[in-house]
Formats: sequence, C-alpha cells, structure tokens
Amino acid sequence: MSSAIIECTSLTREFRVRDGLRRRRLVAVDDLTLTVEPGEAVGYIGANGAGKSTTIKMLTGILVPTTGTVRTCGLRPVPDRRRLARQVGVVFGQRSQLWWDLPVRESFRLLAAIHGLDAAAERARTDELNEQLELGEFLATPVRQLSLGQRMRAEVAAALLHSPRLVILDEPTIGLDVVSKQRLREFLIAERHAHGTTLLLTTHDMGDIERLCDRVVVVDHGSLVFDGTLPGLSRTVGAERVMVLDLAAPSADLLGIPGTRHLGSEAGGLRQRLGFDPDVTTAAQALAAVSTRAELLDLAIEEPDIEDVVRRVYAARR
Repeated sequence: MSSAIIECTSLTREFRVRDGLRRRRLVAVDDLTLTVEPGEAVGYIGANGAGKSTTIKMLTGILVPTTGTVRTCGLRPVPDRRRLARQVGVVFGQRSQLWWDLPVRESFRLLAAIHGLDAAAERARTDELNEQLELGEFLATPVRQLSLGQRMRAEVAAALLHSPRLVILDEPTIGLDVVSKQRLREFLIAERHAHGTTLLLTTHDMGDIERLCDRVVVVDHGSLVFDGTLPGLSRTVGAERVMVLDLAAPSADLLGIPGTRHLGSEAGGLRQRLGFDPDVTTAAQALAAVSTRAELLDLAIEEPDIEDVVRRVYAARR
C-alpha cells in the first residue's frame, strides 16, 4: 500500500446547476491526479471557483467524487470517515469548530473526548499548544469574546489537538494583522519540524505560501496546471526578480546592464530598479556591471509577486 498522505487519481466532481429553466453540468474538479507525501507542505492555490474547496471536501469525505479515486492517510474518505477524522485536522478561516459560548479550554476538552484522548494526553497536548501559541491569556474566555487573532490561534490549536498526520488550512490568516499572521506562521513551521505534520494550505495570501510551503499546486477550473516549487512556477511564466539599488549620487538611468531590464528611477536616479531573469544572469553579475557606472550604497532583492505569477499561468491557458 502507498505511504502517500494524499493520493488522487483522475479525481472528478460534477454538479448539476439550474440555469433558468434548464439544468446544466458544472465540472468543479476535472481529472485531478495528485500525490502528497508525508511531511510535505503544499500550497494549493487558484482563483475563486478553481475547485480548491471541492477538492478539500472530497479529501475529507464531505463530498463523494463523481469519478476517480481518492485516499487520504491511506483511507477512503467517505466509508472510512470516522477513522480519517482521527488523522486529519481542518481549519476553515471563516468557520469555527469551537463552541461559541464555552471557554476555549472547555471546547478543547470536548474535542479531546471526541478524538478519544484521555485526560493526561489532553492536558499534555493543551500545555504544549498553549506554550507555542500563547493561549493562556484567553483559555478561560468564551469563544465569542475573543479577538479574530485569538480565535484563529484557538482554531489552529483545536485542529492540532489530536496530533493529526495531515492538517488542511483553508484561508487560515484571513483578516489577521501582521503580528498575528507571523505568530501563526512560525507556529506551523515549528509544528512541522517537531511532529512531521503534512500541510495542505489554500490561501489568497501569497505570504503564507512563500513562508510555509515548499511545493505549489495551481489549479484552474478544476484542472491541475502546475505542480512544483515557487521558483519553478516563476520560471515557467518568465517572472523576473527585481534589484532595488540605492546609489551614492544621482545617476542617469542604468540602461544596458547585461541581462537586465530597467524598470524605473526615483529621486533623480538615487534609487533605481532593475528586473532580471535568474536563468539568464545572476544578481552578482548584474551588480558587477552596475559598479562600473555608479557607487552603490544599498541593495534589496524583490522576489516575483506570486499573485502576478498565477495570473500569468492563467493567461497562458486562455
């Protein structure tokens, strides 16, 4: 038997939707074949309506595939749904698994009972999550009184209380401030390293993908259009990295630097931006050429904007 955490083969899900007086067929997921190995962190991204949520529902047994096969943690999601629930944790950014009027700690105790944890295991795991996510300040607070950032930390802790093999995060940082996002990302990175947890992340926040994922899967209208690394995705559509150069004195536009494209100047030429393709030239080579024409005070490298990269992937398919 395969050791894969997620294994989909020709997975398809169709719906019948009403269009006026007629009903038409809508294909939400179309012939998807995907494998995720233990310990991977995969960003599953695409535009609204690309089929991400439908895929998650089939992975967790909420929806039955129209055709194709799917196994999650080696189990069939629908017939083995109870057993699967012990191995999967799911966080939906806009839905709660906590009891609204109960203190957070009481919700944890109920969830621990549902997952079959004894009192000692529940206390040990709650203490671990409390330390990592700093839950202590609000464990005794009813969920309805929590701030958004506090509630999302509690939601993530609840999903991980039973130490699942697979964690599925659907827009986990939506609406969070910068500090809350960073705290949540750091925890997820530490949790993966400590427990070997497999992560499947759907998000529109490309910062989540860049910081948490080592693999990216892009879907468009239910079909897989890319499966690889972030740098590989950027290379696929020819996305550039950008050098931001702060010069010691105003300078004419740095045109003609081999392997680069001048993107603009500010403050009379004190700051200039050069785009370059890492497959054509390196930052070091470009800087060597720049230094023959101007004195450099500071440098920053901007990676390609991932939303722009995804738009290019879609555009290439039209």
